[in-house]
Amino acid sequence: MNGAEYPEALEELIELLKSLPGIGRRSAERLALALLQWPPEKLAVFGDLMRELPVRITFCPECGNLAADGGLCPICRAPSRDRSVICVVEQATQIINIEKSGLYHGLYHVLGGKLAPLEGKNPADLNLETLPRRIDAGPVGELVLALSSDVEGRATAAYIAGMLAGKGLRITRLASGLPAGSDISYADPETLAAAFSGRIVL
Repeated sequence: MNGAEYPEALEELIELLKSLPGIGRRSAERLALALLQWPPEKLAVFGDLMRELPVRITFCPECGNLAADGGLCPICRAPSRDRSVICVVEQATQIINIEKSGLYHGLYHVLGGKLAPLEGKNPADLNLETLPRRIDAGPVGELVLALSSDVEGRATAAYIAGMLAGKGLRITRLASGLPAGSDISYADPETLAAAFSGRIVL
């Protein structure tokens, strides 16, 4: 080790932090050095939380949303939700953004991505198998495809629409307000509200 290097344990922490989205080397260094200033008891709580995260934070067995301890997510548990509508999203994190719009009150279905054959993402890699079962089991009348408007998102929407053809569903997609190729993860609540209120039937 020379004077320009951090101790090995700190370098390992920096490398781990660099793997987080949007975190480069300098940001990772600042975060690691900030953690180094924490009292041991606070670091112990942080370490315990990280270790227990895969057990305490799970995916809802009904829709695929983030949940706690293997149970249903708060949305699937809520009796006030409109169970006649299911909104299909790519990632669980997008649900929070849609909820902020305050316009949608139905259920969700999380795919876990979108079709991208060149990247090895095929129908079998998405949470598609349970979707027809949910539709057959419940009073679902509309399926809202809230997918990205890029090529992969459109291909995924077309695949789902074809897969569910003949089920008597009203299948819609988000409309005005979302620029071509945009990801709903970054849309503001007002834009999402406009897109939901003006959704188009496929």
